[in-house]
Amino acid sequence: MCGRASLTKTEKELEERFQAAFYTEDLERYRPLPSFNIAPTHFHPILSSEDTDHFKYMKWGLIPSWAKDAKIGPKMINARVETLLEKPMFKSALQYRRCLVPIDGFYEWKIISNKDKKPFRIVVQNGEVYSLAGIYDTWKDHNGQVIYSFSIITLESNTMMKELHDRMPAILHQSEEKQWIDLDMNIETAMSMIKPYPSELMSAYPVSSKVNSVANNDEELIKIQKPENTLF
Repeated sequence: MCGRASLTKTEKELEERFQAAFYTEDLERYRPLPSFNIAPTHFHPILSSEDTDHFKYMKWGLIPSWAKDAKIGPKMINARVETLLEKPMFKSALQYRRCLVPIDGFYEWKIISNKDKKPFRIVVQNGEVYSLAGIYDTWKDHNGQVIYSFSIITLESNTMMKELHDRMPAILHQSEEKQWIDLDMNIETAMSMIKPYPSELMSAYPVSSKVNSVANNDEELIKIQKPENTLF
């Protein structure tokens, strides 16, 4: 699964990396980057098939357009690839509403004992920004306000991630990003892009248990904790 992440770059760095711009009103409205502890229900900058040239802030936790209220969102932070074609809301989003979720790390907790879990941060290619494959939807509240929300696609873990968890987010290669949000790509091709990211391009290292609390959000969260080496 994927339930916590980081994006330690600035808006300017994201614009250069993806050749896309932020809307001024979004920069003024939402919490600025960097963010070291992104959690479900937080708003996060997303690149979508609706507008590939601009970042749009979306709420983490998919709220289907037909939902009666937003309470379903926290239960829909991830979408399993195995059920994407089985559930109509996922299949429709996969076909018409795909998005890129830019991060530069995500957190997972390794079970040490029955009473102890140790958090690890997972990165790729020396801490570079990478994209998770996502789907999104729009929902109107009782005041008519439109809320964009997203879910991260997950799949069975690769060899490295199995040491931490049996699920992992779907990581896209940089060369695949534009294709993922191009709606000219059919649903079969989209499904074929959801595959485990190569273990040799990933690494994980132990971090502070302070990441357990969403109230903490500073660079101390991404520092390596002793022993000072990677797990894999």
